[in-house]
Amino acid sequence: MNKKQKKMLKRIIASAVITIICAILPVRGWLRFALYMIPYIIIGYDILTNAVRGILNKQPFDENFLMATATVGAIILGEYTEATAVMLFYQTGELFQSYAVRKSRRSISELMDIRPDYANIEENGKLTQVNPYEIKVGDIVTVLPGEKIPLDGVITEGKTTLNTSALTGESVPRDAECGDEVISGCINLTGLIKIRTTREFSESTVSKILDMVENASSRKSRSENFISRFAKIYTPAVCFSALVLAVLPPFVRMAFLKLPADFGIWIYRALTFLVISCPCALVISIPLGFFAGIGGAGNAGVLVKGSNYLEALSKVKCVIFDKTGTMTQGIFEVAEIYPENISSGELLKIAALAESYSNHPISKSIVKAWKNEIDKSGVSDVEEISGRGVKVKIDGKTVLAGNAKLMMDFGISIPENSHIGTVVYIALDGEYKGLIVISDTVKPTAKAAVTALWKNGIKRMVMLTGDSAKTADAVAIKLGIKEVYSELLPADKVELTEKILAETKGKVAFVGDGINDAPVLGRADVGIAMGALGSDAAIEAADIVLMDDNPEKIAKAIRISKKCMRIVYQNIYFAIGIKLCCLILGAFGIANMWVAIFADVGVMVLAVLNAIRTLYVKDV
Repeated sequence: MNKKQKKMLKRIIASAVITIICAILPVRGWLRFALYMIPYIIIGYDILTNAVRGILNKQPFDENFLMATATVGAIILGEYTEATAVMLFYQTGELFQSYAVRKSRRSISELMDIRPDYANIEENGKLTQVNPYEIKVGDIVTVLPGEKIPLDGVITEGKTTLNTSALTGESVPRDAECGDEVISGCINLTGLIKIRTTREFSESTVSKILDMVENASSRKSRSENFISRFAKIYTPAVCFSALVLAVLPPFVRMAFLKLPADFGIWIYRALTFLVISCPCALVISIPLGFFAGIGGAGNAGVLVKGSNYLEALSKVKCVIFDKTGTMTQGIFEVAEIYPENISSGELLKIAALAESYSNHPISKSIVKAWKNEIDKSGVSDVEEISGRGVKVKIDGKTVLAGNAKLMMDFGISIPENSHIGTVVYIALDGEYKGLIVISDTVKPTAKAAVTALWKNGIKRMVMLTGDSAKTADAVAIKLGIKEVYSELLPADKVELTEKILAETKGKVAFVGDGINDAPVLGRADVGIAMGALGSDAAIEAADIVLMDDNPEKIAKAIRISKKCMRIVYQNIYFAIGIKLCCLILGAFGIANMWVAIFADVGVMVLAVLNAIRTLYVKDV
């Protein structure tokens, strides 16, 4: 809890304790009134102040005005315990809501921990780590191998290989050298580089996300907006009705029925009517239901940026997936080995020795696949050929390991490529010896994610990718996705999404992770981004973020959203139904103040407890 929340908790506890003491003490008259005013003022002074401020600003009809009027009315009737209890429960509900919001924001802040949080500046020949906010446009920052690029800029010195999977959505690293533009969030894999910054950190995507998080509460769902509109009409209506109830019946009794006016009885009924009418259950439980849903999703590793997105998610009928980095790992692994006049083990050993001096991810995947200790004593004359592969000597024999272009440069004949994935060809002393297929593997939870979505009523699932048709079809078959579109540019993805949106009766969600997915994430009814490795642009464009990149969480997020909406509507129907019944009973004098307190506080407590259930959703 923050300081404000702790202060409110202390007020609630103090007021509750003093109220209990007042209820026990055998005091009457003005002393009883004076004692009860202590807990009432402790817990309700801010509501009373806001009500007065609303009147002065000529905007009196809000929940503060109604709460103040209802509790003051209860005090006039001598129901001091009930008046204080109403304030207590109202403030407790407000505390629940505030805590849920803060918990959701804390989950978002934890997500931001994966972003670059320092930059290296060279001072007097030494590197110093400084806050990225201190870097200005045009400053030179140094990025060491293994570090994230902290700000957007242009390379002025050095060359390297960058892991851009978090930015482009594609797993293939790219080479970068002097003059190339780089984006913050890329991982520098191989060489030391210096970058001249082109954008301040305050204008970066990370800063925009944090600003967006702070304003997440402004993104209200249709249900919440309904409650706001309802309260604006409802509050003045019940105040006017209470006034009529206090004045009209006594006037009719005197003028037409020649009976005593009985002002005391009708004022009592009017105040009872006013206490009953307080819409606390709706005003508190509906937002709390959404915030509890957002908090429950946050506990499950799913960041929802607003209740409107949670409501939209409950209506999703079609889910579109990006492939690389979303349904696949986005990392390289040796998938297959095809030797030619040599054993598979010997081919892999030669390839591992040849690639042992390279820091390229493809090279590392081959060395990792060998699983044995690398003896580099026989390796010499290592030459890494940019964009091609490597040329080395192993025990005096020339070994080439690389792509088809490398083989072509040295006049080595290779078979036609019919394999799915990245192919590394191996040649020994000018003779082709086989190939190794490196591929991006499907995430372990991807298949389960598709199955879980199907069980949750998502009958249409589509996969879009820029990869080849052969690769896309193979992944789609593994996942059980029947509808797949391949070799797409970002604009093609947007066009296809537009088509699917037009065809679908219900909401459409898109799940992606790269900069190239940002336009589609923004266009879909619900954009879902991968948070752990996803790009800043994708996270900014998305409405929901999976903080651990697990696509299986999508189904859980949908279950949470559906449960949240069920509870919200339960509370709406329950609160309005009970209120209407009690209002009618109160108007006819059947319902006394205790019924009024139940209609106000009791319904609110039940609705709040029901709303909190949204925090808990089973994994099944």
